[in-house]
Amino acid sequence: MRSQVLLLALAITTSAPYSTAAAEPLSQRPLQASSIDKLKSTEAPTYTDELFKLHRNLVELESISGNEYSVGTWLVSHLQHEGYTVETQEVSKDRFNVLAHFGNRHAKTLLTSHIDTVPPFYPYETHHNASLNTTTISGRGSVDAKASVAAQITAVNNLISSDRVPAYALSLLFVVGEETGGDGMRAANELHLAPDTVIFGEPTEGKLADGHKGHLGFTLHAKGKAAHSGYPWLGRSANEVLVKALAALMQVAKHLPSSEKYGSTTVNLGRVEGGVAANVVAETASAKIAVRLAAGTPAESRVKITDALRAAVAEYEQDAGEEVLEIEWSSEGYGPVGIDADVAGFETITVNYGTDIPNFKNFAGKKQKRYLYGPGSILVAHSDHEALVLEELVQAVEDYERLVLHSLAK
Repeated sequence: MRSQVLLLALAITTSAPYSTAAAEPLSQRPLQASSIDKLKSTEAPTYTDELFKLHRNLVELESISGNEYSVGTWLVSHLQHEGYTVETQEVSKDRFNVLAHFGNRHAKTLLTSHIDTVPPFYPYETHHNASLNTTTISGRGSVDAKASVAAQITAVNNLISSDRVPAYALSLLFVVGEETGGDGMRAANELHLAPDTVIFGEPTEGKLADGHKGHLGFTLHAKGKAAHSGYPWLGRSANEVLVKALAALMQVAKHLPSSEKYGSTTVNLGRVEGGVAANVVAETASAKIAVRLAAGTPAESRVKITDALRAAVAEYEQDAGEEVLEIEWSSEGYGPVGIDADVAGFETITVNYGTDIPNFKNFAGKKQKRYLYGPGSILVAHSDHEALVLEELVQAVEDYERLVLHSLAK
């Protein structure tokens, strides 16, 4: 990185073991001509090439939730090379959070995002549109949320190397597991970080999010009794039990809380499976459910959902003389989350997805500012066409810089 930042480096510390032997160096392959030198502006910032390579290296490393070791190890090596003091925090075997700073782990402003992605993995690709003179970057995590990771690092580097911000005022936190319940951020609370401002990175179309929906997750386990399909009365189909429960769930979903700001509470049947063969009465079946809460508390919705499900399978349970449907709640959940959006010059947006914001505890001892911003659109995240244009990455660096400067001006 810039020599000025390197001079600020302090002793590197780690709180959990890792190996840098597996860390891959920055790609030495030449950048595609269509990517950098064909930007619309001939006055593109000098950091664009560095940003492009950083983003590429992050996206090229598969890091589906639970398999974040490679990208975490590479990121540690990269940040050390940039001159940061780097701490790793073990979350589970071969999974760790990364905290980077210049000697002050309790900096006033913390920038954070996540390094895990949803499955499946899609390789990194670029495509240049000559007519629009834009470069599109695709691949799993290219938007959610490695674009935020790359832009946040670059923004911090720029601010410090240009003497606009003192190095001790900023820190970076990159966590695992955001896509599967937030175990990384919950573990990060053990670091007792106490920033005045936290800037969270998620795709927001380059706007400031003023709030997001709440979340409630659970799994249904239906219990049947196996039998030959020619004699179904000798068994009990777990699939039938589950279908009856899911039908009731979709009906009660229409009556869950709504609000003007967040719209309707929605229910998604994310994964449904059951049985072993067409000619066997299914002994087990299950479904994973995600509820996006638009109003009210998780407890209120849990009661409505539980009552509807119990009523739906009451007949089966009466015949069986036992419980045939288990409701396994993944967590207590959380209601809609309000987010600060008081920075002049930004458009605002309300989003329907969840973030690590409710998982981050406030140890600052006062009201803590929390911003949510990132390049790219959530509408392409989690899809087979996840992508953004290079200009969005460049703009995100400038916008993160503006957010940081605003946070330190108070």
